[in-house]
Amino acid sequence: MLELLGEHYTAAVIGLVGGVMLGLAARIGRFCTMGAIEDALYGGSDTRLRMWILAIGLSVLGAFGLMATGAFEPATSYYLSIRFMPIAAILGGVTFGYGMALAGNCGYGSIARLGGGDMRAFVIVLVMGVAAWFTLSGPLAWIRALAFDQVAATGTPPGIAHWLGDRLGIGPAPIGLVIGALITAGALASRGFARDGKAIFWSAVVALGVLTGWAGTQWLARTGFEGLPVVSHSFAAPVGESVLWLMTGSARAPSFAVGSVAGVALGAFIGSLWKGHFRWEACEDPRELRRQVTGAALMGVGAVIALGCTIGQGLSAFSVLALSAPLTFAAIFAGAALGLRQLIEGFQPAE
Repeated sequence: MLELLGEHYTAAVIGLVGGVMLGLAARIGRFCTMGAIEDALYGGSDTRLRMWILAIGLSVLGAFGLMATGAFEPATSYYLSIRFMPIAAILGGVTFGYGMALAGNCGYGSIARLGGGDMRAFVIVLVMGVAAWFTLSGPLAWIRALAFDQVAATGTPPGIAHWLGDRLGIGPAPIGLVIGALITAGALASRGFARDGKAIFWSAVVALGVLTGWAGTQWLARTGFEGLPVVSHSFAAPVGESVLWLMTGSARAPSFAVGSVAGVALGAFIGSLWKGHFRWEACEDPRELRRQVTGAALMGVGAVIALGCTIGQGLSAFSVLALSAPLTFAAIFAGAALGLRQLIEGFQPAE
């Protein structure tokens, strides 16, 4: 495949394969960050939140299992090669989570909804992608760089397993496997959830989608000569990158990110047809559209500051046990909870 397609197109295909898995999980398995938080806070159900936790646990097991076999080196990943910035993780996470509540979905969920024919999601995806690049390398880039300069990490990689391994004098792989097993066991501690085969299956599919990104791009980095990065899925700045490629594809090579975004949309489209849910939808309320556009812009800015979104930090970074992952994920949850309270209850004090 590498000889036939070249390295850039091969990277895009790797992203496409994992993206299709994520898109199918969203449409058929109902794997959704916003839905999980809303169910837990207002729906009286923790099933989808446990799906997220299980996907994290399986991703950690897989990533450090690949490390133990030599097929993946987590320290080469973006999340362990950039210095840990806790303030950025909190500020960016809360901003992203609040924007997610206003928009009604995260970037990943919006792409999945777009695959099902929701044109409101198209607006959200486009605004989020542009806002992310506006912050990453556009007019706001100098402010971001001044406040949260993304410089290379030095010394021990900023990961939980690497940090513990350095202090205990053992390799990070066995520590990561133990932590992954504990997270997985915690997710399955509920008897009701442990008997939900569908939820467990789609959690495993999501984890596999993340792991195909790590394993595939690691193989490509070792086999090829272009020096392409070792990455997995994220859906904020990669959306903007996909828009750029669509406009300048004749002069710009595709990337893993482009394939990943396209894969989620394709997987969601297939899943919506399979479930009979595909239908064209548009926004009929200008106030709702204004709220969603505002939320999308906040998500784009927040994801760049936090170095990832619900998938980027919540799964990809978590799979390598980056120090930023649990902090960012908690901040996203808090921001989403604040936004949901504003939308559902208002900010009136409870009686």
